[in-house]
Amino acid sequence: MASQENVITHTYDLLLYIVPQLAKYPKTQKFLLADRIQSQLLDFLEGLIEAYYSDKERKKPLLKSSNLQLEKLRYLVRLSKDLQCIDLQRYEVISKKMDDIGRQVGAWLKGISG
Repeated sequence: MASQENVITHTYDLLLYIVPQLAKYPKTQKFLLADRIQSQLLDFLEGLIEAYYSDKERKKPLLKSSNLQLEKLRYLVRLSKDLQCIDLQRYEVISKKMDDIGRQVGAWLKGISG
């Protein structure tokens, strides 16, 4: 159970880091790209919380869906870097956090698959 709580905590920490960065996006991207990243990340967190409190049969599809959302987030954050909405240093920090979260979700999925 501790690892599931850990991935939720790490996702929350990622939100704490990224939300102030999104507020700094240029106007041209603030209401499209930044909002999409924030919404996607909040949906991802909600999916993890729902999986944590669900029975075993429901966990697997929720975690697979969350894993797909995380992959979409990776591309949105990469696009942010390429459009110079975030600098390379912040991109690296965010990418490392997302990779860590992805490994944890993968381990959680593997754990319930048996």
